[in-house]
Amino acid sequence: MDKRWVIRESDAGAVHILQEALGIHPVLCKLLVDRGIDTYDKAKQFFRPQLSDLHNPFEMKGMREAVNRILRASEQGERILVYGDYDVDGTTSVALMFSFLNRFYPNIDYYIPDRYKEGYGISFQGIDYAEDNNCALIIALDCGIKAVEQVAYANSKGIDMIICDHHLPGDELPAAVAILDPHQPDCNYPYKYLSGCGIGFKLAQAITLEAGLDEDRALDLLDLVAVSIASDIVPITGENRVLAFYGLRKMDTNPTKGLKALMEISDVRPPLSISKIVFGLGPRINAAGRLDDARKAVRMLISSTDQFARNHAGDLQGHNMDRKEIDRSITAEALEMLDNDPLTPERVTNVLFNPAWHKGVIGIVASRIMDHYYKPTIMLTESNGVVAGSARSVKGYDVYEAISACGDLLEQFGGHMYAAGLTMKPENVEAFKDRFEKVVKSTIRPEQLIPEIEIDAVLNLKDITPGFYKILRQFAPFGPENLPPVFITEELTCNGRSKVVGNGHLKLDVRDRNRFRASGIAFQQGDHYPYVSSGYPFDLAYYLEENEFNGQTNLQLNVKDIRVHA
Repeated sequence: MDKRWVIRESDAGAVHILQEALGIHPVLCKLLVDRGIDTYDKAKQFFRPQLSDLHNPFEMKGMREAVNRILRASEQGERILVYGDYDVDGTTSVALMFSFLNRFYPNIDYYIPDRYKEGYGISFQGIDYAEDNNCALIIALDCGIKAVEQVAYANSKGIDMIICDHHLPGDELPAAVAILDPHQPDCNYPYKYLSGCGIGFKLAQAITLEAGLDEDRALDLLDLVAVSIASDIVPITGENRVLAFYGLRKMDTNPTKGLKALMEISDVRPPLSISKIVFGLGPRINAAGRLDDARKAVRMLISSTDQFARNHAGDLQGHNMDRKEIDRSITAEALEMLDNDPLTPERVTNVLFNPAWHKGVIGIVASRIMDHYYKPTIMLTESNGVVAGSARSVKGYDVYEAISACGDLLEQFGGHMYAAGLTMKPENVEAFKDRFEKVVKSTIRPEQLIPEIEIDAVLNLKDITPGFYKILRQFAPFGPENLPPVFITEELTCNGRSKVVGNGHLKLDVRDRNRFRASGIAFQQGDHYPYVSSGYPFDLAYYLEENEFNGQTNLQLNVKDIRVHA
């Protein structure tokens, strides 16, 4: 599939000023300016994150009330229920708050709703559980900002609620004793993009300050925060960058027993990175809630012994293996359905329905199908007479708005620009497919159906040096809003030693017009070999990375795309 190469434009004047201040390569300065780093002081803070850069937690609206209510509960011996969502952010949030409180107050419990019986967010069943277990206070994490009815239900039972959420609020806020959400009206907290677990950490941090506890009681749990930041795809900017930086450092040196066990069974080794969490740890934690019981993930994360942690990590590993098999099977079925449908090339959407598909993995499969065909995609399945779906979208197109235009055919829907969930009656499936196709066809631009590669900068081969890469590495941790930079080098030719290796991978040995050389690997792009080996020039879009081979470490180009000169 052809791709569009789009080079990011930068403020040349700001780049020049920053280069004079820092004295480093102008391409590195361009990368910094593109990330909002345009002064010496900002660069120093970016490259050397400090825990002292964290904001005062009491700047968050509702923090004082939340801390006072928790401390009052501990003084009066009230039972506290820690409640969270069933995904990675929710389970790490519960593990963090439970572990933190348990260090000085043991009268606590936790609750994760069943993904299929209770659904997302605070459930009435969860509140009944709190009542049945004599809980006077519920701390809800990574959910609750729209739970107006549920909080009212808790209040009617004499149960207080503290909401710790990072999602956008609705028109009405719940009547909780405290709400911690940087997005709520009149909250002046300086950073708006914390994960749910990040909000929980700020609450723990505030409790240490108010109660005169050692702040390390909260800081010791930053590895859980890093896992949530990576898995919930929040920006790696500002306060999140500091939390991720120190959370990853803790994972490298002294992770909690649960994460240590999961890293071992997943073969995820230090140094940790956001991508290693996203692809190695996050799916295993998520698998518990997708296929069985998300409380298994919490049990692992709060484990106090290595053996207990290993046992639960093994359970999660097993669930993830099952999840991958189901994922592969459904993906193959979906691709076959589309390949055999003669109308597939004409459509700008893919909407697929099979009542037998597993509800817990259709979101993952929707992402795979969207990537394969690069069209807004919805996967639908059915259980208990209700059709449920998961939507994914291409860059720049708001799938939530498109689904909203079909709202009269739906029972419920929610989400954001690139991902959404929906339910409908079975008899509305065909009408929805037709309407959704018409809506998208009338609103999507043709170029949005062509994958885009955003290029950070043009780079000459002569500038790829160990010194350049040493500074580039310090841009980590990489993630949303701070992705690994993509470079292009133009007018390259092969040296004659390029070849296809492995399963269709292209190993490259290239040189530019000035005869500077570099080696690279283009995964699953072996079909380009006839052209690049012919001696004709081509351009490469790539990441820079280190490659270890035979005890030697060298820089290489990890090629995202090859553009041939027609």
